[in-house]
Amino acid sequence: MSEHCLICDQVLNESLTWTTLLFPQEKSPLCEKCEEKFQWIQGDICEVCGREMEGVEEQYRQGERCLDCVKWEENSDWGRIFRQNRSLYVYNDWMKEVIALYKFRGDYQLADIFRRKWQKAYRIYYPQYEVIVPIPLSEERLYERGFNQSAVLAGLLQKPVQDLMARHHHEKQSKKTKKERLKKEQVFFLKEDADLHGKKVLLIDDIYTTGTTLHHAAKVLKEAGAEVVSSLTLARG
Repeated sequence: MSEHCLICDQVLNESLTWTTLLFPQEKSPLCEKCEEKFQWIQGDICEVCGREMEGVEEQYRQGERCLDCVKWEENSDWGRIFRQNRSLYVYNDWMKEVIALYKFRGDYQLADIFRRKWQKAYRIYYPQYEVIVPIPLSEERLYERGFNQSAVLAGLLQKPVQDLMARHHHEKQSKKTKKERLKKEQVFFLKEDADLHGKKVLLIDDIYTTGTTLHHAAKVLKEAGAEVVSSLTLARG
């Protein structure tokens, strides 16, 4: 039975060589054409949020940090809340299409596209983080989508996942301006008492844009005693 690309449904053809016969590797769920459209984040990145720094003008960076992260850290309410984010891909037009398929159209099987690189990123950046927490959806949003995309991504790590937080229902972030997002009230809360003292907590989400969502979630976890809070996300906008 032929296997098909998870995005475009093209038949996947694998050329047989002595190498593939003697040293078989797990097949990619994508065709080469779809695979090459993803823009892997690499090279010079912001040491805090993980965005690519190539092409960023000097006035928008300070040393190894982008200006957005500098502003977060200069704010007395947020400066010590969040350690860092690491993302796999640039949030380009292709990534927007794929995430729309994944998140908004309910095709959660697309998460398998990212599984191997996702697990590798976790092993590289966060092997010592013992508490993994997905960013929650509100009950209303969860009902609309049928699944929480962040929880699915957290499950791909094949590590214990702790569903510690819940979320109030608010207007979709995509409908708000950046200024409105930065000013939003706390939307997260702990579902139950949790003792996180001395723990390294890893937040899981699909996209890092302004960092507002992750900073607010990190604040709740820090107030519960977490020593360090960082995040792993699919894409950096």
